Amino acid sequence: MENQPVPFRKTLFVCTNSREGGERPSCAGGGRGGLELLESLKALVKARGLKGKVRVARSGCLDLCEKGPNAFLYPGGEWLCGLKASDAEAIVERLAKDL
Repeated sequence: MENQPVPFRKTLFVCTNSREGGERPSCAGGGRGGLELLESLKALVKARGLKGKVRVARSGCLDLCEKGPNAFLYPGGEWLCGLKASDAEAIVERLAKDL
């Protein structure tokens, strides 16, 4: 095992879990918008020249589905919930300020 420093200053993990059957909601299922949020965040990070500093990564289930779409910021330990694709601009703006 090789230990390396974290290559990004911030990583935002966005839940893109989609669950079949409707038994429980999921962040990217049933029109809730987790995948659209992820794509919006990635595009904005790239457009603002933050690629290489900020990483937006897809995540599996973060287990707070009813509050989703959810995202988790590392480092910082912030949990963002109830997100929409329209929140992407404000999220990226906030990430850029913290760099």
